[in-house]
Amino acid sequence: MRKLFKTGVPTLLLLTLVVSGCSFGSNKAMQEMDTPQINYVDEGEALDEETELIGSEEQPIEEQAETEEGPVETVTRELYLIDQNGMVVSKTFDLPKTQGVLRQSLEYLVDGGPVSNLLPSGFQAVLPAGTEVDVHFKEDERTAVADFSEEFKSYNPEQELQILQSITWTLTQFENVDKVQIRINGYDQETMPVGNTPIGEGYSRANGINLEKSEVADVVNSKGVTLYFLAQNGDNTYYVPVTRRVKNTDDSIKEVVNQLLAGPSIYSNLLTDIRNGAELLDSPKYENGVVTLNFNEAILNQMENTAISDEVLNLIVLSLTEQPGVEKVAIEVNGEAKVLKVSGEPLTEPVSRPVNVNTGKF
Repeated sequence: MRKLFKTGVPTLLLLTLVVSGCSFGSNKAMQEMDTPQINYVDEGEALDEETELIGSEEQPIEEQAETEEGPVETVTRELYLIDQNGMVVSKTFDLPKTQGVLRQSLEYLVDGGPVSNLLPSGFQAVLPAGTEVDVHFKEDERTAVADFSEEFKSYNPEQELQILQSITWTLTQFENVDKVQIRINGYDQETMPVGNTPIGEGYSRANGINLEKSEVADVVNSKGVTLYFLAQNGDNTYYVPVTRRVKNTDDSIKEVVNQLLAGPSIYSNLLTDIRNGAELLDSPKYENGVVTLNFNEAILNQMENTAISDEVLNLIVLSLTEQPGVEKVAIEVNGEAKVLKVSGEPLTEPVSRPVNVNTGKF
């Protein structure tokens, strides 16, 4: 049974979309929930360099020290935690600004550590209590080497894959970190220490997150795609990435959209805000990083079915910008580019991927 998210009137969280670039079965309804929050940035607006880039030619950032005194500045960081459904989910926090951003990010994943007072209800830290962390950055290999103390080995073996995914996705939020290697007390680990999950020469986002049970038998002629759906936490919702195995096709963008329209797995507790009957009328168009999608009117589910909900728009943009080369998404309905948003404003320009996901307080 398709599980549908019932959009309510947001009361706690606010979502602001910033668009940029060139113009151009039965449903199971859930209780009304608040809109999950996402932060976007205008095209050309400079991001905090520390958020994106790690290290320098002169001195690795993990070895630099803070020298200024005064009030503690904060920066936004994504931490991948485990929710009440056992899913690995990003949550954005304001952390004290520091030069050791890689090490700090992992320290905030330690149970009983500085994240304890920040954890939303239903979420848990992923690293065992008492785990000490050090991180080295191999700039030429674009690799973060996470070195843990002996306490790291005391995790629940059933959570091993989630822990590896959490470490990987937390560290690869930084632009020039592509993969992660694991050490314990300075010794390289080719597998995780408890359940022997393979790590090899490095683990990356290409390995997936929240892997679904595969219905594709031909592993050789298939690939993993990352889709975003919704989960409920009390009266609030948040976005959850999942990796689904699909058949190789010549049009991977169309396949991602079709999988998103199919909805979340029946084996999960995830939801969607995309109605049954929504479908593409044409093959996606791709040009200079922008994907244009032409849907039928079933994609509209707000304002008496005349506007697209923020949730639907975000599910599409988050999922498609996981594809290599896709930077923005433009939405059309029946060939018309002036689609209305919930705010009543026309969506006439492509939408970029947000800087941070799940930024609201739960």
